[in-house]
Amino acid sequence: MKTATIPPVRVSAKFRAELDKSLEKGETLAALVEKAVSNEVVRRKSEAEFVRRGLAAIARTQKDGTGIPADAVIAKLEARLAAARKTLAQKKTPAATRQG
Repeated sequence: MKTATIPPVRVSAKFRAELDKSLEKGETLAALVEKAVSNEVVRRKSEAEFVRRGLAAIARTQKDGTGIPADAVIAKLEARLAAARKTLAQKKTPAATRQG
């Protein structure tokens, strides 16, 4: 398989110095750039697949009518938050005041 080059990128002298300092022993700048670009491509593919699966799940839920209304979800979360705040407030109150 033939190889290809990545276009050169202009950076500030300060950033270039930071890059040079970040290189591991025996690592070249070219290797670091190749690794970074490769990792970004993998991340973007993963993100695109995640979005695709999410959109498919939304479509299935809408088609099947099995979704939970947002108002119901928010009400349940607000109730849990209120309960957690109440528990936290009770923990902060001295034991003597809670008992009497």
